[in-house]
Amino acid sequence: MKIELGRYRHFKGGEYEVIGTCRHSETLEEHIVYRALYDSKEFGKNSLWVRPLHSFVEIVTYNGKKVPRFKTI
Repeated sequence: MKIELGRYRHFKGGEYEVIGTCRHSETLEEHIVYRALYDSKEFGKNSLWVRPLHSFVEIVTYNGKKVPRFKTI
């Protein structure tokens, strides 16, 4: 599965920029590398994150509705 680079919104409202993909060095599992587009007291401004591809694209239940975890904006 190919993920487009660009801006996404998390189902809880935060905005992120997908900047690339990578693989785990031991399992070769594909991951998404993305940047928070906000300032966090806990993690700082524009912190970088990594999430397994399957988790990034999954459908979650939120407020009783099935929604994508991340959606392009």
